Amino acid sequence: MSSIITNNSAMVALETLRGINRNLEAVQSEISTGKKVASAKDNAAIWAISTVMSTDVESFKQISDSLNLGSSTVGVARKAAESVTSLVQDVKSLIVSAQEQNVDRSKIQTDIDAKVAQIQSVVGAAQFSGLNLVDGSSTADVSILASLDRSSSGTVSASYIDIARQDLSISNTATGATFGSTGVTDTSIINNGGTAAGTSDTVADTASQDITIASVADGNSYRVILDDSGTTNSVGQRTFEYVAGTTDSANSVAANLANQMQTFLDATGDSNYTVSYADDVITVQNDSGGVLTITAESATGGTAGTSAGGLGNLSSIDVTTDAGATSALTSIESLLDTAIDAAAAFGSAQSRIADQSEFVSTLIDSLTSGVGGLTDSDIEAASAKLQALQVQQQLGVQALSIANSAPQSLLSLFR
Repeated sequence: MSSIITNNSAMVALETLRGINRNLEAVQSEISTGKKVASAKDNAAIWAISTVMSTDVESFKQISDSLNLGSSTVGVARKAAESVTSLVQDVKSLIVSAQEQNVDRSKIQTDIDAKVAQIQSVVGAAQFSGLNLVDGSSTADVSILASLDRSSSGTVSASYIDIARQDLSISNTATGATFGSTGVTDTSIINNGGTAAGTSDTVADTASQDITIASVADGNSYRVILDDSGTTNSVGQRTFEYVAGTTDSANSVAANLANQMQTFLDATGDSNYTVSYADDVITVQNDSGGVLTITAESATGGTAGTSAGGLGNLSSIDVTTDAGATSALTSIESLLDTAIDAAAAFGSAQSRIADQSEFVSTLIDSLTSGVGGLTDSDIEAASAKLQALQVQQQLGVQALSIANSAPQSLLSLFR
């Protein structure tokens, strides 16, 4: 049945053309935006996933900036620690030079003071954006934002790289020990192989001497004088001192004096004598080919020296006397270790930050690529689809035109 009121062919052609136009509009939008999922209406699930990933990408870009800032801060601290290490090494060289008795120790002390002042200057200037990791102003670790960790449930937590501060300050100064004013001339405090304090004893070639720390109390003062000036003269006359504090024991006093003596021998390259200790006994071995004279002295009423934090003990170094030059040799080793350990710690931390920064950059690239895979349009496919839809649109228009002209044929029935 033909009807001039209802044109089924035209309605079918019109619906087909509408579908073609909708598809054509979607493809044109895809080509113009470059995305096949540009909004939630395009694909709600994919849009939600890609939006979360895109947010993570922006967050990791901020983390990358945080890591770069942290790396710069730690880098400044590392450079400062390395500079301080070099300066402390210079101080050590000056202290070794001061071990000779025929040098101008006052001029060497002046050089040492200048090096110490330069260390203080380096430490004070070692800040980045107001943060100084080496000045001892705080003991709290510095946390650098390193990552955002997202669990399978969607919970996000931040993770950090903790950087330990290193104290290289000199402001926390030490105080030198004061030898006791009340002499004790028996073996109750120090026993020099059975010889009373204040008198000397000789040690023949290839022989050894035991010096026993007999008692320890706060303020007890111990002095050992080695003298070979009358024979081999490799040591000359050298004085080693220690004043006990409240926490000292016979073992710690013996260890300190023995370390002073052996450190001096090592620094001057003297192999004629060897010093060791076990418990409360110091043993001096004489292999010089001549006689070594050992004098032990003791006193009460002294004041123990105090150690400082960081490199504060540098301020108490005084090489103008034999005892001061010898004591400086022992203390400078621990100070040098402190500076070296600080530089190494900052170097390790900076290396870790660099590794994390590289990982974050790789992660950003991977996430960006993943988002693109979910939402980006395949332009080649979209171009081919566009051409096909344009042809379909033209055919649809022609089909609709033909369907619309069909009722015209009914006019011939009334002629």
